[in-house]
Amino acid sequence: MGRLKSLYRCQECGYSAPKPLGQCPDCSAWNTMIEEVVESRPQSAAGSAARRMTEFSSEVTALSEAAAGEETRRCTGIAEFDRLLGGGVVPGQVILLAGPPGIGKSTLMLQAASRLAVADARNPVLYVSGEESLRQVSARAKRLGVADAPLLVVSETDLSRILAAAARLKPGLIVLDSVQTVFHPELSSGPGSVAQVRECAAELLRLAKATDAAVFLLGHVTKEGSLAGPKVLEHIVDTVLYFDTERHDLLRVLRAQKNRFGPTDELGLFEMGERGLRELGDASAFFLADRAGRPQAGRAPAVTLEGSRAMMVEVQGLVVHTKYPLPRRMATGLDLNRVLVLLAAMEKHLSLRLEAKDVFVSLAGGLRIKDPAVDLAVCMAILSSARDIPVAADTVLLGEVGLLGDVGRVPRLEARLKEAAKAGLRRAVVPERSLQGLSRKPDLELVGVPDLASAAALLSQGRKPDHSSKT
Repeated sequence: MGRLKSLYRCQECGYSAPKPLGQCPDCSAWNTMIEEVVESRPQSAAGSAARRMTEFSSEVTALSEAAAGEETRRCTGIAEFDRLLGGGVVPGQVILLAGPPGIGKSTLMLQAASRLAVADARNPVLYVSGEESLRQVSARAKRLGVADAPLLVVSETDLSRILAAAARLKPGLIVLDSVQTVFHPELSSGPGSVAQVRECAAELLRLAKATDAAVFLLGHVTKEGSLAGPKVLEHIVDTVLYFDTERHDLLRVLRAQKNRFGPTDELGLFEMGERGLRELGDASAFFLADRAGRPQAGRAPAVTLEGSRAMMVEVQGLVVHTKYPLPRRMATGLDLNRVLVLLAAMEKHLSLRLEAKDVFVSLAGGLRIKDPAVDLAVCMAILSSARDIPVAADTVLLGEVGLLGDVGRVPRLEARLKEAAKAGLRRAVVPERSLQGLSRKPDLELVGVPDLASAAALLSQGRKPDHSSKT
């Protein structure tokens, strides 16, 4: 056994120093240097550790001679989850699912693991719980209705015992809930520290690549919204998924920040209920559920794209006289800097005076997007509230607004118009240049506008400008 020594390690980036420091020299974070007791091993012990790390390494092979089999994916049975992963779980894939405590990470993974165990009994699924006892996991499974699934469950935090169980059972999928509770027995630091999280994730990565077992690591996020633990953890894994909440904790949103085997621009929507998480297939109906039947000033519908998914959203604008020397500008769900640019374009090209008025813009439902195709809806919602003229309830607005007041084209316009027609809308205001490029005419009345002035005239007059086109 080697000598024990103390060092101070940053819990944000993993930088170590022999003495305590108030600020980390590497990442500049304050009060993150925590004392850890480590073992100073001789060179022979270090060599044995290096040999153990190369147990699963492959021989040097020419790329042309490397075996490249057909990629097979295991579907979880949850469509929103599978679409985010790119069609399912790839063998040997290491996935990090991060989110705040209580968001539903354990519920989602217990549902997905149970469905995978039922779908493919030849590949066992091992669920490792480091936060709950077996009785608590069983109670959760009964509440979710998956207690009868052939799922293997163990409550353990010692990584060596987890690896021994995986070697004995040879599972096709391992779920670790959570990575911050597991400790490496050869490290003296406590669970959740930078060294423990990094080494445990590295050991599980080697296991996944050697046995082709997919591994899910559940992790918590800090108050600032970043992943708890070292940043290197995100570089170790193949896929990083973030589970967050919207709309006053009624809606759960799953996003991919990194994905080596699938897209990163997809979006998964869930609702939390008594029976666990429920997929939200019709997102447009959810975000437009509170829309009144009569038109109302300050509301403008649009269609946004999240990956391959088109969703109806509603932009709400409020313009009121200010009581302060400097008027306020606030945006919820939209980029505030982009909204400020749109306000400047409206003041210039529509002669709209807003210097003595507060402007508030919000995306109904609490969703956060950065799609420029909703620019026209944002402008018309603000103009509708400023002039107290409602936008027609059956009209959708699509277009990117430039600095010169022109309405530019938007990508995948046909998919957006199809979603608008599916939602029951009957008219669409789109960029005039996009009308000729449509290969398939949707079941909508199309009105083309070249600039903001034409769209404003359409709003104020309630009819199509003379230079617009209709199909």
